[in-house]
Amino acid sequence: MNNCENYRFIERYRPYRDLTFKFYSNGSLTIIDNTAEEVITPRELKGESYDFYVRKRLAYIRQDLSAKLQKFA
Repeated sequence: MNNCENYRFIERYRPYRDLTFKFYSNGSLTIIDNTAEEVITPRELKGESYDFYVRKRLAYIRQDLSAKLQKFA
């Protein structure tokens, strides 16, 4: 089973992108530009949207490591 956590992020500065981040339990990621209705890569992120992505990715990694430590400890 592959769970997914969805986060919506709207940039406060130009280009004011409306983004949806989908973090899957297997570690994969999909970023959707809701205005253009297209999938973008993390390399296309800048500024506050990139910071948001990094914070959420690190939180996911910490959560995953904690779960694995408890499982195998």
